[in-house]
Amino acid sequence: MLKIFETMEKKPFSPDLSGLQQSLGFAFNDSSILEQALIHSSFSNESQNPGISSNERLEFLGDAVLGLVIAEKLFNDYPDFPEGKMTKLRAALVRRETLARLAASIDLGKYLFLGKGEELSGGRDKSANLSCGMEAVIAAIFIDSGMDKTTDFIIRFFEEEMHSAVNESSTADYKSELQEIIQSSEQQPPTYHLVKETGPDHGKTFTVEVRLGKTVLGKGSGKSKKAAETEAARKALKKLPGIFTQ
Repeated sequence: MLKIFETMEKKPFSPDLSGLQQSLGFAFNDSSILEQALIHSSFSNESQNPGISSNERLEFLGDAVLGLVIAEKLFNDYPDFPEGKMTKLRAALVRRETLARLAASIDLGKYLFLGKGEELSGGRDKSANLSCGMEAVIAAIFIDSGMDKTTDFIIRFFEEEMHSAVNESSTADYKSELQEIIQSSEQQPPTYHLVKETGPDHGKTFTVEVRLGKTVLGKGSGKSKKAAETEAARKALKKLPGIFTQ
């Protein structure tokens, strides 16, 4: 271990890294690598020990490893996706907000080594610190156990986020595709109209019509207005090109 706190007279906290490893679902062969991944620059700057450095180099490596694994996963699992769509999905999965959300889900913030000022300013909850820490942890796994285990970890850890990103992408595609087709031959875009709400407040079902002027192109239902609009656009696309020959 790096024995970071041996250089300080008082220990502001002493995180149990075995708890973090349990949350990660990954056991390190050398836990000092994980410890290094948790050192924020504010902590290393305040330390009197020149041997203590921040996690910024690990962050750089983790960003590259994460991007490669996500790109390969998208390439292999979605052979029909064009380059542009895969690029957008990868960007959504490796962006700060996604990484910070995943880091917060395992309480990564409470394990970070922060300087006093950063601690007082709420550094354990800052998106930048969480996302950078997550990238550094990924690099630590890579250094500790190699690419295969790192790939397994990333795919497992990012599984739900990937499904959500792909579903949201498909949602946007139905509506944008319908709009592009219609506006290629019409002057006006399609519009979406809520026509019915059913069920209790905690479990409503919404029904939406997509129209061109007064013509109903498609009708869809869903547990949210967005889902209902998506379904309406999907059904309208199935009816094309017959709509304009009626």
